[in-house]
Amino acid sequence: MLRISLSMAVLGAATVLGGCNQTSDAPAPTAVATAPAGPAQPNWPPLPQGAACTSDLNQYQKVLNADVGTGNVNRSVYDKIETELLPAAQACAAGRDGEARNIIHASKQRHGYRS
Repeated sequence: MLRISLSMAVLGAATVLGGCNQTSDAPAPTAVATAPAGPAQPNWPPLPQGAACTSDLNQYQKVLNADVGTGNVNRSVYDKIETELLPAAQACAAGRDGEARNIIHASKQRHGYRS
């Protein structure tokens, strides 16, 4: 009878302890999320300060950076838009404000941004 009681106690202890699989007080490792690499600054010529096209380009760029950073815009779409904006930046830098703003407006329309 003592032998059965001792066996039952060992079996009960093994069952209780078998439910624990943590071996130390250290917290379990967690996955570290890495943020996707943000877009690089566009390679535009120096834009004239105070020009409407400069403001439009910078505002659109700010929205694009936020959208690609949050995953709302794929990187391939972002790169396409940046390619479209280079002529706008060049026109703006050359003092052709209207031309630059027309290019920006067309790009926004094409990609579903409010213009």
